[in-house]
Amino acid sequence: ATLHSFISCVSICRVYFQLLSTPTPTSAPTPSPSPSPKPVTDRLKVRLAGYPRKHNEGRVELFYKGEWGTICDDDFSITNANVLCRQLGFVAATGWTHSAKYGKGQGKIWLDNVMCGGGEKSIEFCKSRGWGNSDCTHDEDAGVVCKDERIPGFIYCIRLYNQISGLSKNVEEVRLRPVVAMAKKRLPISEGVVEVKYKDGWAQICDVGWSIKNTRVVCGMLGFPHEKKVNKNFYKLYLERQKNHFHIHSVACSGTEVHLAACPLEFSKPNATSTCEGGMAAVVSCMPGPLFMQNSGLKKKLKTSVKLNVRLKGGAKLGEGRVEVLKDNEWGTVCDDRWNLQSASVVCRELGFGSAKEALTGARMGQGMGPIYMNEVKCAGQERSIWNCPFKNITSEDCQHVEDAAVRCNVPYMGFENSIRLTGGRTRYEGRVEVLGSDSNGTQSWGLICGESWSPKEAMVACRQLGLGYANQGLQETWYWDSSNVTEMVMSGVKCTGTEMSLSQCQHHKTVSCQKSAAKFSAGVICSDTASDLVLNAPLVQQTVYIEDRPLHMLYCAAEEDCLSKSAAQANWPYGHRRLLRFSSQIHNIGRADFKPKAGRHSWVWHACHGHYHSMDIFTHYDLLNANGTKVAEGHKASFCLEDTDCQEGVSKRYECANFGDQGITVGCWDLYRHDIDCQWIDITDVRPGNYILQIVINPNQEVAESDFTNNGMKCNCKYDGHRIWLHNCHIGDAFSEEAERRFDKYPGQLNNQVS
Repeated sequence: ATLHSFISCVSICRVYFQLLSTPTPTSAPTPSPSPSPKPVTDRLKVRLAGYPRKHNEGRVELFYKGEWGTICDDDFSITNANVLCRQLGFVAATGWTHSAKYGKGQGKIWLDNVMCGGGEKSIEFCKSRGWGNSDCTHDEDAGVVCKDERIPGFIYCIRLYNQISGLSKNVEEVRLRPVVAMAKKRLPISEGVVEVKYKDGWAQICDVGWSIKNTRVVCGMLGFPHEKKVNKNFYKLYLERQKNHFHIHSVACSGTEVHLAACPLEFSKPNATSTCEGGMAAVVSCMPGPLFMQNSGLKKKLKTSVKLNVRLKGGAKLGEGRVEVLKDNEWGTVCDDRWNLQSASVVCRELGFGSAKEALTGARMGQGMGPIYMNEVKCAGQERSIWNCPFKNITSEDCQHVEDAAVRCNVPYMGFENSIRLTGGRTRYEGRVEVLGSDSNGTQSWGLICGESWSPKEAMVACRQLGLGYANQGLQETWYWDSSNVTEMVMSGVKCTGTEMSLSQCQHHKTVSCQKSAAKFSAGVICSDTASDLVLNAPLVQQTVYIEDRPLHMLYCAAEEDCLSKSAAQANWPYGHRRLLRFSSQIHNIGRADFKPKAGRHSWVWHACHGHYHSMDIFTHYDLLNANGTKVAEGHKASFCLEDTDCQEGVSKRYECANFGDQGITVGCWDLYRHDIDCQWIDITDVRPGNYILQIVINPNQEVAESDFTNNGMKCNCKYDGHRIWLHNCHIGDAFSEEAERRFDKYPGQLNNQVS
């Protein structure tokens, strides 16, 4: 059974490597007529194509006789889909499609009337009319929907590359063994002897013919973007006194591989003596990225001097996220057509990480907003920036945000997870936070964190340090998780920005100071693999803005909900009016989990005047700021009713307010607050004419966890002449470059409303 699983995995991995390779074969051998054909993956490639689709679904295409073609949907079944999905590395199929749901293919229709039994290793072994024998058109192209779960080990197929290539050995794990005393104590380990896992121990690599390209690959695997020269003379003296076992005698990387196993390797023969004539054990030295440098001065200098034109958004862990690139001072996304490990590795190294572990497609890290700048990126792997790679410019027909590309990068091992743990929770994703500290004698022990001032940002860092994804909740009391004998508070006043790798990098009191020092008031977290991410449609605000002078007799309900400025209390009710700055708000959930109010429906507040329930006291803040950033007018919006007003194609609404319905915003949907509903305004009755900034912040108190809070705000330049109002430059908080944002804040205002 083990051998069968191994052969299966090798077959799947071969398909994987064929799909990743850049060159396309010009020919493919025809199927052997022999009764016992070789495994089909030796000669057949399968891929998913079409639009719109996610990474685990699409039109089925087969590469045969040097040409891509499709499968007709006649007699197609879920059994066929299961065979295809397993061949593509997914555990199973959840459905199949007919009538070219993912668009019509081109070229040949290779197979028709396909009927699988279910146990076939490949679609070729299923019954059919034979290759190229079909009476179908491309209107009948079949597609599959695979379960979004990989066959165990599939994403690590690269480690099996040498078996796939017909070699008898493989490289599973690689490490650097430091020999300098200081290097042993400090993480990350960036220099040392290269060792590969061998049997129950570790073996060395002979450095005869070792090149800087090999070093680049090893460094990339271990999370380092660059390689350095190493002092071989120092190591030679050390290694001569050591007993070495050489498992690999020759390595010949090109420098673009993402794993040592993908390089041509020569292993030592089983009965030969494991020596390295004319050489010694390979030693490498790597350059950590700015985030992992131990020299804080150099780290700060690099951070301020390097202006990056690429970033990652929406990832739970360090080194993963949706790829966004900067063009003309505005951030946009990358389309996933032809997105592969080479292009992903260029992004990872540019950001100070190692090579890429995964090149993700189908908006696996959430969908972006705004422009899509690149399509069909084709990096060789040596480029210094993704902007140096060949790519196609985008038209609206080419791509949509459901195809946003993402990456998971190799990052250096820092050991942060060893100094934090959760106790008392029902699952490993929740519990009271305990951290490992040392006393004056150097004795290590576990302790608690004071719950005062503990917020979602601190919880976000704790979950990241634990490797458990996003923070769902940060809790200031944990009496219900009292199962540990740890009772001493060892950390207080923790204040994080939310981007740190560990709690030790956050600000905190030098001496513990906690008013409620009992263990039940210690900090806790609930972590989650996914989180929501709310973003405002900035152009819609700009398009819908206007001023209304609304009579006071129509504002009694609004006054009851505190939606008017303080001076309204002194007005001569019901006579007179209030001047209101009105606009529409369309709030999208581009995350990977539904946005749901923190409070359960049992605690929602009924507002009889408006006839609705409030599930959140304050859902958005509306502010008008002057040039100094001082508020001159403000408004707020309670969760009038969180619901799915509309959704993207293929996404169903889940939340509806009517009849005390469930409230929330589904992933891929949006909630629209129209300009003509109560409290959808700022009361500017007391505001003088001038130049201002309109600022809108969603989920301002961060009551509900999100994957990214930097895009919750939106700002616009605003000119008010006492009669009319103009908005322009409306953008979400993280849409512009730092330089453009600085220019925005210093904006002097429009001099006139003439078109220049």
